[in-house]
Amino acid sequence: MRYLTLFASLMCMALSVSAAKADRRVAFVVGNGSYKNVAQLPNPPIDAKAMASTLRNVGFEVIEGSNLTRDQMTEKLLDFGRKAQGSDVAVFYYAGHGIAVSGSNYLLPVDADIKSEMDVKLGAAINIDLTLEQTMGDAKVKLVFLDACRDNPFAAKIKSNSATRSVNVQSGLAEMKSGEGTLIAFATGPGQTALDGQEGNNSPFTRALIDNITKPGVEIQQAMTSVRAQVNEETRKGQLPWGHTNLIGAVYLNPSQTTQVANAAPTATGIVPAAAASSDGVELEYWRSVKESNKPEELNAYLSAYPNGQFKALALARLAAIKSGPSTATRTLNAGVDPATFTDEATQLTEDQIGLDKGQRRDVQRRLNGLGFDTKQTGVFSEETRGVIKRWQAARGYPSSGYLNKNQHKALLSEVVAAPATASDTSQKPARRAASAPAQSAPAPQHRSNPGDAAGAAFVGGVVGGMMGGMFRR
Repeated sequence: MRYLTLFASLMCMALSVSAAKADRRVAFVVGNGSYKNVAQLPNPPIDAKAMASTLRNVGFEVIEGSNLTRDQMTEKLLDFGRKAQGSDVAVFYYAGHGIAVSGSNYLLPVDADIKSEMDVKLGAAINIDLTLEQTMGDAKVKLVFLDACRDNPFAAKIKSNSATRSVNVQSGLAEMKSGEGTLIAFATGPGQTALDGQEGNNSPFTRALIDNITKPGVEIQQAMTSVRAQVNEETRKGQLPWGHTNLIGAVYLNPSQTTQVANAAPTATGIVPAAAASSDGVELEYWRSVKESNKPEELNAYLSAYPNGQFKALALARLAAIKSGPSTATRTLNAGVDPATFTDEATQLTEDQIGLDKGQRRDVQRRLNGLGFDTKQTGVFSEETRGVIKRWQAARGYPSSGYLNKNQHKALLSEVVAAPATASDTSQKPARRAASAPAQSAPAPQHRSNPGDAAGAAFVGGVVGGMMGGMFRR
């Protein structure tokens, strides 16, 4: 019996290896920086090398290049096109200069010398739409990452030499729509420019891609939500990646062990029907990453990935709430709050401007607890506290960032009616974690105020705040 079990295990391993071999993954990865006729970019070759290594680690055959001329790029693209035919997953990654002319996007080889719109359209630059269609058109899944949204280095020349004044040469890249089974991701929004990053390092967009897209068991659209958040935070809201997706089902570049066991046949190619993907908790993690978002595009991305998902009703309700603004209950709770509180973004800088010391930070945490948003009262705004602040902001209809600004801090101070913090707060933390929610609102014996008044105020604050906060924590 023991030998039979061993034999069965070996057979399963052999089948798994065969399935992995059957999974054809091909990637085109190029970074151009050493331009001959315009300003050089130090980081794209570094970005490309890091991305190529990341993709090889999860089973991609990578066609890689750096600082390529027009002929060299064409040669690499032909090789990529041959190998990507009929592949399960094809990835196209480019870092370097790119331009948008008359609504079409072009990549620039290092020997590009563009003086007019005619130069662009007759082959000095590489048309992205045509390239993607010819090289990866029949791949099952097509993922496109363009870290090419820098300033157009040839814009002035093209405009000055144009035969017509109507030529449209814009900053950054133009909007692109994805076909079926395709995800297109830009380093920033259409018509905007992206940061190249500190010399010698990866750009913010590429660094976020490397950090997120091959995490075990993370679906690609969930990963892109994390990419947007990371870049937005790192650039202090100076750059927000943008994309368009038309994927069918969930795509994993690095399926987890549980995903492979639960969906053995589909995940051999890293592609899982959305309904199956939810069974191993990936849908739950995806929902958790967007459920408190004030951005309709992030909630719509969840609905696209899971059109019949278990959180569909909540996502639709959240979208409706964003469209209509704060609920009546929230408006009543925030009566008298400065209207700018509902629109002004809070960042690390705006929070630093408040100048909160450790005692004031502990007071913020205590007040959040009094409203039903549980967090440790340490006087330090840890990642846990940031998450609690985001839940409070979302519940009140404020921009949800996890940081405070002066208006939000003032609103929190005016909103909470609770007993003042005492020295017992820190010492009683273990007891509060073990106690039920109502116990957190009980007055401490040493309060100098009337115990009955303090208990009533804390109870009302806890119940009302808990009801409001609970709706968004679920």
